[in-house]
Amino acid sequence: MIKITDAAAEQIRAASDNPDVTGMVLRVAAYQEDEGNVNYGMGFDQEREADEQLICNGIQILIAASSTPYLQGVTLDFVEMSPGDMRFIFIPPYSAESESDAGSESGTAE
Repeated sequence: MIKITDAAAEQIRAASDNPDVTGMVLRVAAYQEDEGNVNYGMGFDQEREADEQLICNGIQILIAASSTPYLQGVTLDFVEMSPGDMRFIFIPPYSAESESDAGSESGTAE
């Protein structure tokens, strides 16, 4: 399933300290567009019926069944895209980024 890097886990933990998300869990989602591109997203949410619950790198996450196929082997990272521009990115398992530079714009989420 999905992997969460140490850098991403640290940022998610920091964000979860916000009083606005108390009692919520990180939801990770993905869907495929008609032309084949996969879009990724994440945010704090309440658990829904039939959600899959996982713990990745100490982070509890929720995944809807419809997102599961698109999150297989994906890595969630937190990287510096350019000086001072830090972002979460989703790196698909087939991406050249997973072997070399994780700084590409593909698969980003804000």
